[in-house]
Amino acid sequence: MTNLSRSRLPGQRHLLAIMAAGLLLWFHVAVHAAELRIGLSADVTTIDPHQLPSQPNLTVGYHVFDALTHVDEKARIIPGLAVSWRTLDPITWEFKLRPGVKFHDGSELTAEDVVFSLDRPPTIKGGGFGSYVAMIQSREIVDKLTLRIRTSAPYGALAEELNSVMIVSKKHAANAAAEDFDSGRAAIGTGPYKLVRFARGDRVEYARNDQYWGGRPAWEKVSLRIMPSDPVRTAALLAGDLDVIEHVPPADRARLAKNPKLRIDQTTSWRTLFLHLDQYRAAPPNVVDGAGKPLAKNPFMDVRVRRALSMAINRNAIAERVMEKLAVPASNIVSPGVFGHNAQLKPEPYNPEGAKKLLAEAGYPNGFGITLSGPNNRYINDEQILQAVAQMFTRVGIQTRVEALPLAVYFPKARKGETSVSLLGWGSFAGDLALRSLLATVDPKRGWGSWNWGRFSNAKADQLLTQAFATTDPKAREAVVREAMAAAMAEVPVIPLHHQIVSWAMRSDIAYLPRTDEFTFAHLFKPR
Repeated sequence: MTNLSRSRLPGQRHLLAIMAAGLLLWFHVAVHAAELRIGLSADVTTIDPHQLPSQPNLTVGYHVFDALTHVDEKARIIPGLAVSWRTLDPITWEFKLRPGVKFHDGSELTAEDVVFSLDRPPTIKGGGFGSYVAMIQSREIVDKLTLRIRTSAPYGALAEELNSVMIVSKKHAANAAAEDFDSGRAAIGTGPYKLVRFARGDRVEYARNDQYWGGRPAWEKVSLRIMPSDPVRTAALLAGDLDVIEHVPPADRARLAKNPKLRIDQTTSWRTLFLHLDQYRAAPPNVVDGAGKPLAKNPFMDVRVRRALSMAINRNAIAERVMEKLAVPASNIVSPGVFGHNAQLKPEPYNPEGAKKLLAEAGYPNGFGITLSGPNNRYINDEQILQAVAQMFTRVGIQTRVEALPLAVYFPKARKGETSVSLLGWGSFAGDLALRSLLATVDPKRGWGSWNWGRFSNAKADQLLTQAFATTDPKAREAVVREAMAAAMAEVPVIPLHHQIVSWAMRSDIAYLPRTDEFTFAHLFKPR
């Protein structure tokens, strides 16, 4: 028998080598395009898109469901299931739905499904999405692809609010509870992926929706692995058990960046970390004199004390050392690029001597004692941030003890008022939405101040915020939001620390356009 491999000419052998290499490359891409494995940094509680508005829940939800509006990588509103929207009068909005959109079961999306989805959040006991539809007074179905929404007052932020309300199938979600979504029975959406399995505390598995209106996703299967532990997440990526991880730990970033098999994509996040200060109780918890006895009055009610604490913090040192350059010092409660960010506001310069002087002027020449509370498993290096800030406070005479708790313990404690100096991280599409939740005078009927732990109140900021919401022209609205931001921050209602820099590490043959809103969406990862 003739040995064919030896009978080929050199040119033929070269051509065959190229063909073989091409086949290997095709096989490599085909295999990896079959499944994408992503390590998530926080736990997921439910697939029900109208239960708890936490970022991990929203992340898994947006793989299955869509909203009327979407958000681009810069956190700006763009069309989603609605291709357009306009105001017909100051309180009437008309939304045109995208034609030809199908649910995962093949049924057509209509305005009836949208109305059902807007009506559902307030009916869920303990659900957190009711505030997003609180301004909606009535809904009118004009035709199957046209919907008119009337608000109780002029409301320019409606398009941003509706981004958080995912559209479910009325047919499948009627009378459904969270367990029906978690099992997959009611989890029928229009999103890029279909839910296959939700294993609480472990993973969420999806199969590609080949009929997705936004284009066929690159990955046939997706597995979102729940890995809150930074070392575990990094080790899984290095071992090849994951293709992508979100929230790259600062301690691991340099090592991962040097690995030729990996790449890192990052951007400045919309998440701002800041300290809430109790400004409403005469004797807030754990605020004591040098002998450990409660102070006669609440020092945080004095703006000089609040400003002194802000001046005591070396934000550049935290960004450079604690965050290992994965942070930008903050002056606003929304990050640069987010709607309503006021670039005229600058981070408080580090001035410990000035801080001591202000404390003395306020009647605290010898300082006092506080407990600085926060999570130890939610934000990038959160416990290290607490320890660094505590040292800086102590240097100006504020004896500071740190209480770092798991998020599941910390959040209920802070929301019940059991803390007085509290770390919180917040991300928002717009400055007026952030101000409403964080710094507006607490008013449950209006849904204002729901995360205003310090109970700060400023009449001018409230008035400007009301004006901003009533402004439907985006440019005019943003100008008012910036003015409201300046009016509020002038009183040091909270102490802004920094905006996180969010990053993703992945195989070198994958690319991701980093998102300001920190979301990790499988369908936006592309093979390179």
